[in-house]
Amino acid sequence: MIVKIYTDGACRGNPGPGGWGALLVYGDKEKEVFGFSNNTTNNIMELTAAVESLKLLKRSCQIILTTDSVYVKNGITIWINNWKKKNWKTASKKDVKNKNLWMALDYECSKHQIDWKWVKGHSGHRENEIADSLANKAIDNNI
Repeated sequence: MIVKIYTDGACRGNPGPGGWGALLVYGDKEKEVFGFSNNTTNNIMELTAAVESLKLLKRSCQIILTTDSVYVKNGITIWINNWKKKNWKTASKKDVKNKNLWMALDYECSKHQIDWKWVKGHSGHRENEIADSLANKAIDNNI
């Protein structure tokens, strides 16, 4: 069976207080997770949602991970190979932003088979709306 994961990050101000949320679906079971950071960026929260949701899986899985972040999807599916070849430098020879999170995401991805999907945010996609709501709940409650 395939694990479906839907992630989102939110930030009020950029930087500012932020939250991440994820909905994990396995068969007819759903698990909601979320977290808060006092001073962060939207991109950090988007990455954190993916990393933290993958960390919850106890064994190697086949996953469909859906994000509304082009940054996360393109970073992990396209850009990361060149970053690693260039010792975590961009094409313009600058350090990759959020390198620690990209490395953590790369590590978590190495344990699984993941099909990355992108969905437009705030477009009525049920699971993405839940992930967005969880990210905002984390900010609202500082948890």
